[in-house]
Parts: sequence; structure tokens; C-alpha cells
Amino acid sequence: MQTGARYQAVLEILTEVFQDKTPADKIINDYLRQKKYIGSKDRRFITDMVWHIIRNRMKLEFDTKSSDARRILLYINKDKLSEIFDDSKYGLSPLTDEEKTWLSKENEEPYPDYVEAECPKWLFEKIKNIAFCKALNQTATIDIRAHNISRTELQQKLSAEGIETSIGAYSPHCLKISDRLVLNNCMAWQDGLFEIQDEASQITSLLVDAKPEHKIIDYCCGAGGKSLAISNELKNAGKILAYDIDSKRLEHIKPRMQRLKVKNISLTDIIADSDKDYDRFVLDAPCSGTGTWRRSPDAKFRLTKEKLYGLTKIQADLLSIAAQKTAKKGRIIYITCSVLKDENEDIIEKFLNQNENFAPINLKELWAKKIEAPYPYISEKYLRMSPLTTSTDGFFVCILERLY
Repeated sequence: MQTGARYQAVLEILTEVFQDKTPADKIINDYLRQKKYIGSKDRRFITDMVWHIIRNRMKLEFDTKSSDARRILLYINKDKLSEIFDDSKYGLSPLTDEEKTWLSKENEEPYPDYVEAECPKWLFEKIKNIAFCKALNQTATIDIRAHNISRTELQQKLSAEGIETSIGAYSPHCLKISDRLVLNNCMAWQDGLFEIQDEASQITSLLVDAKPEHKIIDYCCGAGGKSLAISNELKNAGKILAYDIDSKRLEHIKPRMQRLKVKNISLTDIIADSDKDYDRFVLDAPCSGTGTWRRSPDAKFRLTKEKLYGLTKIQADLLSIAAQKTAKKGRIIYITCSVLKDENEDIIEKFLNQNENFAPINLKELWAKKIEAPYPYISEKYLRMSPLTTSTDGFFVCILERLY
């Protein structure tokens, strides 16, 4: 592709992304799937440019005083306008007189804190930490979890296939890959020796502290990542019930179970009212996903105050369900991939005020039993992980034990 045609593709993708209705990765994938003639190098250029602009969107919109994708492309390519806006058959149209006048003006205003942080103003007022927000805006590593194999042996097998990894700092099963790779072609993947799972998510699965004799449910299990990790801890013993209201999501677990040779997970989209004696109720609550902005930086622009409020209502309701279905001395493992207090500490405090028969366990003590690395947080009641402190996604964990 000629340079102009590459940027025309970037413009078309960004125009849809900036509507803030559909995840950017879906828009990119759908676009490239339709344009099968685009070669691999051009696809890489287009994808990298789109994500670069998304990760710097707030600064670029501030500098240009515009959310128009073409204006942003004009601004970041001021030194090679004739090469890109060349009016070629598949390229971008040349500059108008109005655009030339606009480009000649410089915006020298300093960035407000929320712009510097690349975080919508209303969300920054909740987070109030520029360094934290910048860490959430960095590209994430690919984290993988060794399954039914030591990570040392897995690392050797991957190295033999030309895939270099580094050791995760906390999870004993975690390896990290810095390069963007398609992993489902390698032999170790096909042999069921690993799963892709962020290290923080691996840690939460360890802290479930599941035993083969426990009655375990992974509620709102989604694609089943934690169920599969818990299965690995149990060495395929015991039984895990993976529940999700969306039966289509459950279908995605089946091929993963088959590849990993997992036999102790049952799938269901129905829970009986009488089912009230779970020893481990894993509640990976639907949330804003603010802790995963490294992987989906466009998501911050689709989150609204109204959506956040709706999520906190759902989280409180799900905790109430968990309380009804947890056995005496059983535990609710409350998890979100959110960094917002609204979805984490506030939800737990409200729950504890209304449920005196539950109390938080000491996470630092549990951590010491399950993980060799030092405990990475101050609070023993709550555990927070983030790209700034643990080089993971943002995760929150609180484990509540039923006293009576």
C-alpha cells in the first residue's frame, strides 16, 4: 500500500472508534477482515498507528481542539503532509485552505492533569494519580499460565520454539512475553501446556484456596479463565461449577477444557434456589474494566457515570446472592478488574454493614501460605494490584468468610 492509502485506512478506523460505541479491537479486526488485500506489514502499520493515537487521544484532542480523526492525522503528520494527503486513488484528499490556516496556529496551553494522565476528567477526579493513569495507558505484556507443567519446563519448551519469556514476579505459574505473538500456533499451546491469563488473575485464583472436598462455584465465569486456573490447582480433582447467565459464553469454555484436558468443571446457566452450601463462592463481578485499560485504552471513553452506577447496583445485588448461597465457614471471593473505589471498597463496606455474619479474612496471611513473593499491598483486608505496583492489570480482591 502507498503511504496515503495506509493513512486512509487509519482514518476510516479512527472515525468509527471515536464514536465510542464499539470496542476498538473489534473495529480493527472487522475492518482488516473485510480488506483481505491488505498485506501483513500494512496491517501492522495501520494497527500500531490506530492504537498509538487512541493511547494519546486526550493530548491530541487538546492540542487540536478537535475530536475529528482527520484533524488529528493532519496534526501528527505536519512534517510530511504532501506525502500522506496526496489525493491518490486510495489515499487522503489534499488539504483545504481552511485546514492550512488551522494548521498554522499553535496551541501552547499546558495540559491539565487529566489530559496529561490520558484519563477522562470525571474518572481522573476519582483516581487522582497521574503516574497511576499513565501506567494504565502503557502496552501490556502477554501473560501466560503454565498448566499441568512447571513454568521452568514450559519456558524451556517455548524457548525451543523461538518464544522468549520472562518470569512473573508473583504467580508461581506465570511467564511474560513482551512481543506481540500469535501463540495458538505453537506446539506448547496445542499440547495444552499453557493458557493466556494476566498474572493478577492468576493470583486471585490461587487465593481462592480451593480444596478437592470443597463445593466451588465460579459465578459470572465468562470464558472460564479462573475456573481453569482453579482446576489446575486442584490437579483435576474435586468439582468446580462454572456458572454464567449467558450460555453462549459457556460454549467458549468447552474447547479450552478439551485442549487442557480438564475434567472437573461442569457448566451451567441455571442455579437452583435451594443450592446454598458453597465452600468457595468466586464472584468475578461485572465491572467497569478500568484495570484493563492497558489492553483496551479506548474503553475509558465508553464508560459513563450512568454505566458505572448501574454496575455498582449489579455488584451489590450479586454479593447478596453470594451471601445467601455460601455455607457456614465458606468464603466469598469478591473480585473486580476495576481500580475504582466505587466498585471495590465501597461495595464491600456497604455489604459488611448489612451482613454481620460475614467478615473479611486476613489476605496477607493467606498470601504467605499460597505465594512465596512478598505481599504487595498495605491493607490486609483488601488486595489491590496494578501496572504501577505489580506490573499486572488492575485487580481488586476481598475474601469474606461466613461466620454463622
